[in-house]
Parts: sequence; C-alpha cells; structure tokens
Amino acid sequence: MPADDRFRVPLYSVTEAARYLDVPVSTFRTWAHGYLHRTEGRRPVTGDAIVTTLPRDAGMSVPFVGLAEAHALAAIRGAGVPLQRIRPALDLLQRELGIEHVLASRSLYTDGAELLYDFAEREGDTPEARGARDLVVVRHGQRVFNDVVDSYLRRVDFAEDGWAQRIHLRKYGTADVVVDPRRSYGIPIFARGAVRVETVIAAFKAGTDIDGLVAEYGVPRDDLLSVLRVHTAAA
Repeated sequence: MPADDRFRVPLYSVTEAARYLDVPVSTFRTWAHGYLHRTEGRRPVTGDAIVTTLPRDAGMSVPFVGLAEAHALAAIRGAGVPLQRIRPALDLLQRELGIEHVLASRSLYTDGAELLYDFAEREGDTPEARGARDLVVVRHGQRVFNDVVDSYLRRVDFAEDGWAQRIHLRKYGTADVVVDPRRSYGIPIFARGAVRVETVIAAFKAGTDIDGLVAEYGVPRDDLLSVLRVHTAAA
C-alpha cells in the first residue's frame, strides 16, 4: 500500500462523501463506523466498519481511498445485495488477494468476480453464497460482474500502482464529473473544463445563463445541462 495522500489525507466528511456517491448518509455512516443492532430477546448483531476513515481533521474523516471503497459498496447496494450477506465474501477477497483495501484496488475488478463465484460454489445455498452469486454472471465461459456492478466499477480509473486515482460520479447522469485527489482537493469537478461543480452551480444561481457559463468555464453544454437538471431535481 503506497503511503500517499489517497490513503493518509482526510478529504471528505461522511455527509459529503455520501452526497457525492448519492447514497443515504445513514448507509455511508454504517459503512464507515460499523453498526450494532439490538432486538429485545435476541443477541446484539454487529458489523465492522468496511470503509477507511481517519481521525477527523476540520470535520473531514474520509480519505480518497475510503470514497473509492464506498463507490464499490454502492455497486453492491445497487445490485440489491444487503451488505451483511456479502461481508464474508469481501473478507475472503481481502484474504485471497492479500490486499487491505481491496475495494479500492484494480485486483477487485480483475480477479474479484472469479473469487466471488468460487466462494458461492463452495458455500452452496447459504444467504452469503446467494449474495455473492447475485453479483456475478458467466459470459462466454468467464465469471464477470453483472451489469449493475460493472457499470459502477468501470467508472474508476487506476494509477500505475493499481490503486484508484479517479472516480467518475454516477449521480450527474451523462455529465462527466470526477473526483480526483490531485485536483481541487478531491472536490467534484467537470472532467472537461476542470471547474468545480459547486462553482458553476453558484454562478447559475447568481443569474449567469447557460451560454455565459459555457463561455466562462469551458464546460460542454450537455454536461452543464445534465448537472443542472440533477441539481434542480435535488433542490
């Protein structure tokens, strides 16, 4: 694991990270801090944290590697698989691949589907095996992630060291909006134009029209319109 800023610098609060990935804050908090469920008459049910966090710094606790891990978890959630059913398989991936942050590693995308399939075959008809099986399909004799998971995982760019270095966010529809810890401190920016999304939205709210935004920031019109539609719908 490289000792670089992707791992050691907190960039996001839990609330910000959840918003960027378009998942509920309560869900992200469970991923980041684990959970304890108490039901009267039953033993408590616990789950460990699965997303990397760091000691808080000015309210920030999630490094870029944690956001990348959560992006992979959002893929699992998008496939309709409860996290508690997939946790044993994720533990297996970490052990088999020998990687601590496997959800942020290229190895998840190159070897993960095969390992999950083998896990499901070994476990038989257990909830955990069914959860793993829901994430993997067989195409042309190869074990690959299903379309929902694949659509998430293809949005991650990796550095030469094999670790995630850029995420193309899904929440903005067809607009290419990225988070990259080397640019704008990991705040979402337009891939073309390299301006922060929040800057463009603020200018739009202040009265700048579409043509003016395109001219001033160099953002493609279609990307701009897609982001503004998402912003308007969420407002």
